[in-house]
Amino acid sequence: MTERPEKGAFDAATGDGPPPPPDGAEQRSREVRAALDGLLGIRRLTNPPGGGDPTAVPAVWERRQPVRAVSLALEAGGVTPSAVNASGARTATGYRVRAGERPGTAVVEWLGPPGGGAAGQEASALEGCVPVLERLGWEALLYRGPRGRRFLEVEPVTR
Repeated sequence: MTERPEKGAFDAATGDGPPPPPDGAEQRSREVRAALDGLLGIRRLTNPPGGGDPTAVPAVWERRQPVRAVSLALEAGGVTPSAVNASGARTATGYRVRAGERPGTAVVEWLGPPGGGAAGQEASALEGCVPVLERLGWEALLYRGPRGRRFLEVEPVTR
């Protein structure tokens, strides 16, 4: 079980939350940048240099909470998250991050409201997520799942 951040703490968008408030985009952008800067700081402090850039691979914290870490990487990379309303119905097209079947992995899907065209966008949208994740030390492989829907399986790069 992963811990949820305390009330008022930053939480990266997984694609299963409410849509952002229309007037909060600038504030959210600042929060995401600050969270990413903090994450890179954690990497500098906790990853041994070993001849390479300590910020190039995920820290232990990220490996333990891949859904949160991958969500932050995507949001910081400018990829749009999906969203749901209070009843759980999808209201926006974008990425959704969930836990993978193997420990330390995450799955990224491209979802949207019924009839919104997400299925037709998913191949190119998910392929666009790959370089965003790779820049932050995550390896993402594209798979085809049930009913032919595509998804990325994401795991941390190891040195």
